[in-house]
Amino acid sequence: QVQLVESGGGLVQAGGSLRLSCAASGRTFSSLGMGWFRRAPGKDREFASCISYGGGRTYYADSVKGRFFISRDNAKNTVYLQMNSLKPEDTAVYYCAAAYWDCSVRPNEYDYWGQGTQVTVSS
Repeated sequence: QVQLVESGGGLVQAGGSLRLSCAASGRTFSSLGMGWFRRAPGKDREFASCISYGGGRTYYADSVKGRFFISRDNAKNTVYLQMNSLKPEDTAVYYCAAAYWDCSVRPNEYDYWGQGTQVTVSS
């Protein structure tokens, strides 16, 4: 079992930055692909970013590419999402997810999910 706990969300003005963290329990973190998804009000959950288990491969949704950056620290069992140049349309609940089959843009390929952290970007 893997438990994921997100933190770092909050209220920020457009153009600002936030860094989300996701702390994972268990000893298998270094073998897990990690992803960030988000769900905006009234919308479906969507992929934001993911990182391979070793950190060598990263993927981003077009909507966040060049503004968001994912990283991981396997020694700390933590994955991060640095979010820069935030826009009001980035407002959403952000979820961390872990996958035994490595990084994926498909939510149904993830095995564990966190509870989410709210990010609100004001205009």
